[in-house]
Amino acid sequence: MINQLVIGKLRWIHIPIANESNMNFLRENFDFHPLDIDDCEAKTQRPKIDIYDNYRFLILHFPYFDKAIKFVKTKEVKIFWGPDYVITLGTHWVIRTLFAKTKEEADIDVDELPNTSDVLIYSILESLIKESQKLFKLIEDSLEHISTDMFDKKAEKTIERISITRKNLILLNTAFKPQLRLFQKFESGIIRGFTPGLEDYWGNILDSYQKIWDSIEDYQELIQGLSLTFDSLQANKTNEIMKVLTVFSTVLLPLTFITGLFGMNVELPMQHNHNAFIILVLGMILIIFALLFYFRKRRWI
Repeated sequence: MINQLVIGKLRWIHIPIANESNMNFLRENFDFHPLDIDDCEAKTQRPKIDIYDNYRFLILHFPYFDKAIKFVKTKEVKIFWGPDYVITLGTHWVIRTLFAKTKEEADIDVDELPNTSDVLIYSILESLIKESQKLFKLIEDSLEHISTDMFDKKAEKTIERISITRKNLILLNTAFKPQLRLFQKFESGIIRGFTPGLEDYWGNILDSYQKIWDSIEDYQELIQGLSLTFDSLQANKTNEIMKVLTVFSTVLLPLTFITGLFGMNVELPMQHNHNAFIILVLGMILIIFALLFYFRKRRWI
């Protein structure tokens, strides 16, 4: 289904699914390059912008959180952008919501600027970036839980949370890194729109995107530090357990030797002494306390 919205001379067309009939609609009604149409039909594309004399073609990736599997995923947003029209392709709910809101209000003014395709592009990009910023609040909450729960005795949940958060940050890094250079081209003027006076607004988009990118780098360093700290805590716990087991083994070793020695069927001292059992037990108890005292004095326990 193709949704269309007309605001003055501006036309916004939203195509949720890039099926054959929808692509034929673009071929018949617009003079787009065939390779751009092919890119619309492809499911996975690198972020890019193609610049032509009469239109621009933009492919962007923006993340969303899949609550079912607790992982971040990305959705592609493909945009054809001409002097008096904007065509968006994709299932990202931010665009659907903005389309419905714009259709209801029939107004996309940015301050005193007229309703143009550049202003609509700015509104779309701003909405997508704001939605991405909400996602980073979830990442921040996850990092806070990790820093709190790493001292808990149950390590399984902390390990799972660290692994999920690290994977999500890697995916965000992969999605946002190539797009940073693209938005820098907007701000520097390499990529120009069709309406003069929007340079400051492109700079605002770049600033917001730069903050997101800085957050990704900061969170990656933080999760790495938390992971190293957690590994150190687990290694220390393992060492403490091994130390306790080693102390037990060391204490039991001479006792095992004595019981094995006096368990042999040979002539041994005190074999016919009625108090031999008590003497041996007292001797083994003395050995236990002597070893524990020695370990304590050497600060091994």
